[in-house]
Amino acid sequence: MITDPFQRLGLDREVLSVSQLNNRARRLLEDVFASVWVEGEISNLAKPASGHLYFTLKDSQAQVRCALFRQNAARVRQALRDGLAVKVRGRVSLFEGRGDYQLIVDALEPAGDGALRLAFEALKEKLAAEGLFAAERKRALPAHPRRIGIVSSPTGAVIRDIVSVFRRRAPLVELCLVPTAVQGREATGQIVRALQLADRAGFDALILARGGGSLEDLWCFNEEVVARAIAASQTPIVSAVGHETDVSISDFVADVRAPTPSAAAELLAPDSSELVQRLNSLQRRLQLYIQGRLAREHMRLDGLRRRMRHPGERLRQQAQRLDDLEMRLQRALERRLNDRRERLARLHTRLAGQHPERALQLLRQRLASLAERLPRAMREGLKERRLQLHSQVQTLNVVSPLATLGRGYSILLDEHGRAIRRAVDTHPGQRLKARLGEGELDVRVEDNHVQPATLSLLD
Repeated sequence: MITDPFQRLGLDREVLSVSQLNNRARRLLEDVFASVWVEGEISNLAKPASGHLYFTLKDSQAQVRCALFRQNAARVRQALRDGLAVKVRGRVSLFEGRGDYQLIVDALEPAGDGALRLAFEALKEKLAAEGLFAAERKRALPAHPRRIGIVSSPTGAVIRDIVSVFRRRAPLVELCLVPTAVQGREATGQIVRALQLADRAGFDALILARGGGSLEDLWCFNEEVVARAIAASQTPIVSAVGHETDVSISDFVADVRAPTPSAAAELLAPDSSELVQRLNSLQRRLQLYIQGRLAREHMRLDGLRRRMRHPGERLRQQAQRLDDLEMRLQRALERRLNDRRERLARLHTRLAGQHPERALQLLRQRLASLAERLPRAMREGLKERRLQLHSQVQTLNVVSPLATLGRGYSILLDEHGRAIRRAVDTHPGQRLKARLGEGELDVRVEDNHVQPATLSLLD
């Protein structure tokens, strides 16, 4: 057997079997490429019931088959799918049964944009589960804002586009820039501080804006601390990050998402020409309404004038009605007083018939009778109890073991206080206590007639 896979074939034209060839090729590949890192995109992902994963790792020009066995697949945290960019570590090998060249993977991690996409989806799921994207927590934008804060970079086309829209549509709205970096390492902390500062400044609304860029360029708007700062803001926020096709975590948490910074400005900038037209329309409607209302009130006033009578006649009618009510009130009071007098007389008669003196007298008699019966009943009860007690004492004396001892019997007790009932329960030389009718004796077993006595003569 050849142990060196690098050994050349003999000059005598050595012929190998297919199995030998594949075996040498596998050992050669595994020895040279024992552990390599390879980056590519997953395709043809297969997940059989065995738990192993099989897929193809490819780039724009080539591909290689990969196998990720179950024990290593269990350590991969992210969900694998076709199209995911990853970095894998493994050894290059060859599946001898088919002669397939493959990579045996033992570690896998996201690569490039794939890692950011996984982090984006993970944070999105986490915040959605906490309810930060819920529609019921989003605030409505003010219809006619007077002061608007813009959280963005002081340089670039974004701020110029927003200012241009407000100058054209709503020149009277006050704009205030809260400067912050929107890209790079320091951007995340600056954006959070800018949002907190703007929220305390009392603006009617805020615009969080940035121009387009790659996923890495926009990543500060996908950070959890930025999302929570937006959610904690008491001021309505419009998120305008990137181009229309760019989507960030900030867009989901903000109260309104605008496809571009200019669109965000248009959402908050009421069109002055439309307001003027609406004001003119409302003015015309108000004039027509006032004219119609005045005409109706004039007609009503004319009708009231025709129906109006002299106040003296009305006063006479009211005086007559007042006299009538006064007489009706007097008659009602007299009837009510008579009814109350009759009811009071009936109640007085009933009360006299139910005076408590008679009931008290009966109760006193019953109490005296009970007081006489109580001592007699107590004496008879005590006498009966004494007889019962005497009888029980006599019965107890009859069955008491002390009475038996008094007739000359005794009880043998061992060193534990247990009664000795059989000779076999003792042994020669054992110390016992004999309890008599009066007093106790310490005794020793000389012979229990069960086993030969072996007492010492000196004992």
